[in-house]
Amino acid sequence: MRRELVRTHLRDGVLDVALGDSMMTARQCAELSDVLGEYIEDREVRAVLLHSESADFCVGIEDQLVVQRSNGPTPADLLAGFRVPVVAALTGRVESAGLELALAADVRLAAPDASFRLSEVSQGRLPFWGGTQRLPRVIGQAAALRMVLFGEPVVALDALHQGLVHEVVDAPLERAAEYTAQWLTRAPLALEYAKEAVRDGAELRLREGLALEADLNTLLQTSHDRAEGIAAFLGKRTASFRNA
Repeated sequence: MRRELVRTHLRDGVLDVALGDSMMTARQCAELSDVLGEYIEDREVRAVLLHSESADFCVGIEDQLVVQRSNGPTPADLLAGFRVPVVAALTGRVESAGLELALAADVRLAAPDASFRLSEVSQGRLPFWGGTQRLPRVIGQAAALRMVLFGEPVVALDALHQGLVHEVVDAPLERAAEYTAQWLTRAPLALEYAKEAVRDGAELRLREGLALEADLNTLLQTSHDRAEGIAAFLGKRTASFRNA
């Protein structure tokens, strides 16, 4: 698919994904699904950076009924499915599908002017990219119910206090680039397994979660990257990880 509304490039292990328009059309949704589906299993991808070229990150979907009828996983599901860390740089209005995309990221960085809103219920609709499920897992049921039922915008500092975003910074895109640069220095498998342990473990009972953590540790112990990390530490040198 020729992509005109989603700009992407993969450089030095970082997949940069930029939304072209703040009001997403069915075409832009399809392009976003296409690019995320293309790279989700690419072992060259070490981190994902999601942002927008517009002043507003994303205010929703123009052709919602068309998009709802489309088959396959949603862009939010695809983004959440990346094994590598995903950071979102959020500016302006982050609403409806835009907030649902942001919730699929592992780290959310907001500009001071950012605001967050799920307005579907006030319009006689429901979120359909996972907003009713991911939001309470991030900020708790009570705060999520308030956002969903009232559809009121939440300003950046309140979002920070709720845990909806991790930082409020003047230049979220620059800060996001600092995060990805830091991740590139870390062992890829350790990052992947850490993300899996936290995300998947949250859906399990404690005993099952502990077993998952133990299993992932066992897998990691047989990897080149773990041996290299220990050797580099003992040798007081920079590790050279191979993602294996």
